[in-house]
Formats: sequence, C-alpha cells, structure tokens
Amino acid sequence: MDRTKAEAVIEAVLFTMGESVEISKLAEVIEEDVRTTNEILEGMAERYSREDRGIDLTRLEDAVQLCTKPEMYEYLIRIAKTPKKMVLTDTVLETLSIIAYKQPVTRAEIERVRGVSCDHAINKLLEYDLITELGRLDAPGKPLLFGTTEQFLRSFGVESLEDLPELNPVQMEEFKQQAEAEVQMQLDI
Repeated sequence: MDRTKAEAVIEAVLFTMGESVEISKLAEVIEEDVRTTNEILEGMAERYSREDRGIDLTRLEDAVQLCTKPEMYEYLIRIAKTPKKMVLTDTVLETLSIIAYKQPVTRAEIERVRGVSCDHAINKLLEYDLITELGRLDAPGKPLLFGTTEQFLRSFGVESLEDLPELNPVQMEEFKQQAEAEVQMQLDI
C-alpha cells in the first residue's frame, strides 16, 4: 500500500473509532511493520501541525488518537451551544397539542386521547424542552404529570397558555377521527 493510501486508511480508522488505537493494530491494517507505521504517523502529525489543521495526532503509550487541537475548543463550544433544530412529526405535534390543552396530564391520559403509545413523542418533547414533568398525580402508581415549558411558549410565539387558539368542536371531532384511524392502522399491521 502506498504511503498516501496508508495515511488515508489510518485517518479513517482513527476518525471512526473516536478513541485511541494501538499502533500495532494500525500496522496490521495497513500491512506494514510497527516501525514504518510509526514513521507514517510522525509524518501525519507533522503535517497536521504545519498545515494549521484543527486536529492533532495524540500518542498514548503504544496507541494514537485523533484529537481536536486545544485552540479549536472555543469553536466547538459555539457549535455545541447552537440550538438543535427541532423536527416535530405529526405524532409529536399531536402529543404536544394534547399536553398543551389538557395539562397537567398523565401519559395514560395522552394515550387514551391518541389511542396509541406516546413514549417516543413524550421523549422527543422532553428532549426539545417543550414539555416538563410537573410532579406526580395522587393516584395509584403515582403517574407523572406533564405540562408545557417556557420554551414551548417561545417556540410557538405565545405569551401564555391563554393565548393558544381555541379548538372548536369540529376540530376536536377531526382529531378524534384521526386518532381512531391511526389505532385501526396499528391493529391492521
């Protein structure tokens, strides 16, 4: 294997593994001896430094790892602080609507309205900080109560829950029919 290909293979392995890899294992992969593999690694490390790249090769005893250069941390923090783009599927939006209009509400009550399990939707809404656990219902099993958050209000441009549009009876009947159709589809599967 030529040197350029060997470097590409090493980079791919180290990038994919995300942790240190023993030099002897890298040598096996590129079909070279440990001494030659060390020379290739030294060349890669020197080039990363010379070319002012964002990564470095870090040696840890008889292993190496691709790492971010410390001077790049501020940029990583910027990207980590950017809000995640929320993807709200119809199921997640429907679950959020039920919580918004019926809160505080238990998982069982949400599932009774929807007619199907809502575990995934609730987990997504918690992850996006659109809902929160408000406590527990004083009933057998002490089920969790869910309600919306300030992030929900900000995301949907309302100042309070009173600003939510009112649902008319026709819309409520449509929601009920959609939920029943979804249940029937689940049963048919």
